[in-house]
Amino acid sequence: MTTESLPVRADAPARTAPKKPAAGGGRRMLGQRAGRQHHAGPLAYVLLAITAVVSIFPLYWTMVAASTDNTRVSQTPPPFLPGPNLFSNLARAWDEAAMGKAMVNSLIVAGVIALSTVMFATLAGFAFAKLRFKGRNVLLMLVIGTMMVPPQLGVVPLFMMMSELGWSQELPAVIFPTLVSAVGVFFMRQYLSEALPDELVEAARVDGAHSLRIFWSIVLPVARPAMAVLFMITFVHAWNDFFWPFVVLDMTNPTVPVALTQLSAGYIRDQSLIMAGALLGTLPLLAMFVVFGRQIVSGIMAGAVKG
Repeated sequence: MTTESLPVRADAPARTAPKKPAAGGGRRMLGQRAGRQHHAGPLAYVLLAITAVVSIFPLYWTMVAASTDNTRVSQTPPPFLPGPNLFSNLARAWDEAAMGKAMVNSLIVAGVIALSTVMFATLAGFAFAKLRFKGRNVLLMLVIGTMMVPPQLGVVPLFMMMSELGWSQELPAVIFPTLVSAVGVFFMRQYLSEALPDELVEAARVDGAHSLRIFWSIVLPVARPAMAVLFMITFVHAWNDFFWPFVVLDMTNPTVPVALTQLSAGYIRDQSLIMAGALLGTLPLLAMFVVFGRQIVSGIMAGAVKG
């Protein structure tokens, strides 16, 4: 029996050939799915709120303690609302710790260290990531190996070296030993290995560009987001560094962390005064983040989109 002789039901649905998707339809559907925004649930908002409160609370407590007197800070339970003595305590801390000169010194030290670290680390990171030369991997391992040595082990010979150079109690003794960091070199090397295509470097060499021209015209624009992040991290670290500046500087030429030790001198420590000094030392960092934070975050996002 052939299919032509089979009876056909009147109510049977007509068979139609499957429709082929239009050209580009699949791509449009994928684009629409990729463009959808994923809304966070209540749990995500709760976790973000808890994280924000935990992160902001130390700064808030510093402001509360700086706005009261020493007796009120020592009470149980401690105060959780700001008091009326904030500006008077800030003025006392400014005068007793010579915070004006300390902030200028910290600005010079942190700015020079951050700029030099960003420039040298980007140069070294480009060399380790894209240039081919003998001993490259060995040198990179040596750089990474210096991260395993505690900095306290080099304090005595470093202090003797600074004394021989006549830099003891001077700002160059803090600046020159930290002009570049192994962490910065490794960070920039990892970033440029992924963000900078080899084809772009080779095309520049075909056009006759030398290594410094490639670095200036190609590497710097690509590395700008990572350089901004490294600058901010290095600046904050240099601003807050206490150990080496405390060893090599004195109270006549201090940085901010060294100057704050003057507030804790004496038989009875005034906790509200110490907190006021800590708040003064934190305000420049907060101001820098408020001014440059959006540019740094937008640079990171632009680098991620290009990658």
